[in-house]
Amino acid sequence: MKTIIVVSMCLFAGWAEAQDTSIHWPDKYNPATSKFYVHNEIEIAASPERIWSILLDAEAWPKWYKGAQDVRMVKGGGPTLSENSVFEWKTMGMQFESTIQEFEANQRLSWESKKKSIQGYHAWLIIPIPGGCRVITDESQNGWLTFFEKTFQGKKLKRLHDVWLSELKKRAEASGVTSYSTCFQY
Repeated sequence: MKTIIVVSMCLFAGWAEAQDTSIHWPDKYNPATSKFYVHNEIEIAASPERIWSILLDAEAWPKWYKGAQDVRMVKGGGPTLSENSVFEWKTMGMQFESTIQEFEANQRLSWESKKKSIQGYHAWLIIPIPGGCRVITDESQNGWLTFFEKTFQGKKLKRLHDVWLSELKKRAEASGVTSYSTCFQY
């Protein structure tokens, strides 16, 4: 039933207006109260399905995104992320275990990463717009190590997320898939 409602809204009001475009932050990661927060976004001329499939292929991230190394699925799904996935990876020079928290196909993907010294919540939104999608990735962090990250490497995470989005854009647009829905044929 939800799909029918969304499609109807899409045809009459436009998908972006019908979709909740805010991050669903757990209270402890609310950017207003967290110790460190970054926001990045980009427009990509590709379908939500294309972008989603690239994001889910986590074990392939190191091939095209320098901020991810040694990605390995620990639980759920196999080589790609799924609703109950847990994956290990190295990013920003540290090893993390991350657990999927939100998984709405072609729309939302979020995971929580925890260490004793730092805890983070990384969220992705894929928002259809005419000619493609706006992709948002936000991250909120807490823990004593965030003080050092914010003080000494405050722009590093934002720059890495810009690279991640830029490389995602190149990869998604390389497929040549840009026409995908009647939503944008008004």
